Amino acid sequence: MTLFQLLIVALIQGVTEFLPVSSSGHLILLPTLTGTPDQGLAIDVAAHVGTLMAVVLYFWRDVRIAAHGTTRLARGKVDTQGAFLALCLIIATLPALLVGLAIKVTGVDEAMRSATVIGWTMLIFGLILFWADRTGGTTRTADRWTLRDAALMGLAQCLALIPGTSRSGITITAARKLGYAREDAAKLAMLMSIPVILASGLLLGVDVAGQANWALMRDATIAAAFAFLAALGALVLMMRLLRSISFTPYVIYRVILGIGLLVWAYS
Repeated sequence: MTLFQLLIVALIQGVTEFLPVSSSGHLILLPTLTGTPDQGLAIDVAAHVGTLMAVVLYFWRDVRIAAHGTTRLARGKVDTQGAFLALCLIIATLPALLVGLAIKVTGVDEAMRSATVIGWTMLIFGLILFWADRTGGTTRTADRWTLRDAALMGLAQCLALIPGTSRSGITITAARKLGYAREDAAKLAMLMSIPVILASGLLLGVDVAGQANWALMRDATIAAAFAFLAALGALVLMMRLLRSISFTPYVIYRVILGIGLLVWAYS
């Protein structure tokens, strides 16, 4: 791939991974709408690694607490804040892993990779995000996350396996409807992304393990670096903006893109 193509793929993955606008949907649409060749699984893995590093760096304090808590949890103890956070993240991750594995085994994922599907999910789940953001409470905080809410958000996250839904978008939607303030809803959604991105990256890595060559490794490194910078910038910007604005700008973007895709798909 050319440097420009790598930059575009990495920027799309990095920026849209954490914004509620669907990174997978945008990456599927890129070759469809531009006529450029598909970037391939190896570049997808690299871009995922870059975004993973960005969210770990941004939420390093919480990641460190959860990592320490995992060791306590492994010994069957849930007696610290970190152990409870680790347990919540496991509960929130399991549904998506199980459903994702079932989808991959049955091959249903390929049938959903179309502009029509992405158009409908962009539109429908964008409007649902708007509804949840307008009607959800703002009194609950991320440090009061419960096992029940982790399970509910984990079930909602399964919907993100449909291209165009947006993993961060659907988990933020669930958190807002459960009464979490905007910043806290986004924080929980970002923390939930870490094990999911790690699992999907490992799964994709297994698929491309036999493809390694120097040119591909160079392209993958470049993609990971660009994706890291783009994701970190998007995270910083979104978390700052949420202190003063709602999720409405993202909803407007989703609705416009969704309608545009449906008009294009059905014409």
